[in-house]
Amino acid sequence: MFSQLVKFSLLFLLSSIHLSDAAPLETRRTRKGKNTGAATGAATTTATDGSTIIDQQVVINGLTMRFKVSAPASELVAANGAANGANAATGTLGINVLFHGDGGQSFFDFPNQGVNGGLMGVALLSPDPQLRWGGSDPQDQTGLVRPDGEAHSAAVNQLLTTELPKFVNFDSTKIFMEGVSGGSLLLSGFMLPAFGASLGVPGAVMGCGGLVPQVAVQGDLSNVRLHWQSTTDDLPDLQTSIPQAIAAYEKLASDAGLSDAQIGQLQTADASPTGGHCEFDEKDFVSGVQLLTDNYSAVINGNAALNGVTVTNSVVGNEDLFGAAGVAGAAGAAGAAGAVGSAGAGAQLTNANTKAVSGSGATRAKGLAALFRGSGRN
Repeated sequence: MFSQLVKFSLLFLLSSIHLSDAAPLETRRTRKGKNTGAATGAATTTATDGSTIIDQQVVINGLTMRFKVSAPASELVAANGAANGANAATGTLGINVLFHGDGGQSFFDFPNQGVNGGLMGVALLSPDPQLRWGGSDPQDQTGLVRPDGEAHSAAVNQLLTTELPKFVNFDSTKIFMEGVSGGSLLLSGFMLPAFGASLGVPGAVMGCGGLVPQVAVQGDLSNVRLHWQSTTDDLPDLQTSIPQAIAAYEKLASDAGLSDAQIGQLQTADASPTGGHCEFDEKDFVSGVQLLTDNYSAVINGNAALNGVTVTNSVVGNEDLFGAAGVAGAAGAAGAAGAVGSAGAGAQLTNANTKAVSGSGATRAKGLAALFRGSGRN
């Protein structure tokens, strides 16, 4: 009997280890419980700044896309998505679209609620049953393989271009984006390469995550303001993939003709906070994400500090945020060419799609501060 109990215990332990290795990125760290309630439909709640939060969902390409919007009541159109007379118009405020991490924590917390820096908060919920942007490969144990990334990105693109304007008025030239953990994988690996140029995304922040483009880059991304934010003790697989992503996007800008100085104004990166995955405040996942989101406008404008340390540092010469271990991987990602697809079980996604992008070539850095001022930023 004793030997049978020992054998059972060992089997249980090995099974637990396997499940832990295959766990989603966000749930590898302790975090607070999440609200898993359904969309509230026509019901509204009040954001921390007094603006109105709507919680809606639409079906796009067979995918249920749930979203929250925090906006002044004057910018909302009919609750059912139909035009509502004078309320349906071109807005002057932009939006900051948040892609949550695996499990959906940041969607339910809605850290970007309210109107901040002239941007209304928008949070999207992954249509994946496990609430993972891009889905998952059951044989992958890195958390980096996202086989549904293309489909999810296409649905988000349609949501932003055709569905969201039915619910809220916003300036479609000011669609900013923010990723958290697994959300940053979708954002850098699929969303920006496929639709960043066509949407005219002026800027994006990748929090605690990053992938080299997993699909062909469409259009010119060389003038997009990008910031990569991590921590000293981020997950091991991310300590490889984030430097690779930084190097790949830097090369896109370089290939388009931008100088190192221009790239340094547009692309910045930091991993100075002492903490684990997404613990940007050096305390906790949830409060860390909130700190980064609270400083979103400052990060985009290139003058942000977290925990008293300036984080908007040029990526040039700063591609590897985690030390010598990632240098070879980052260099390989920057130099590799060719198509990138899903890697096999346990494989690292190391090949960057570095084909020269089409578009206007070298241009000067966009005046993002002026763009915010145009949105009513104080």
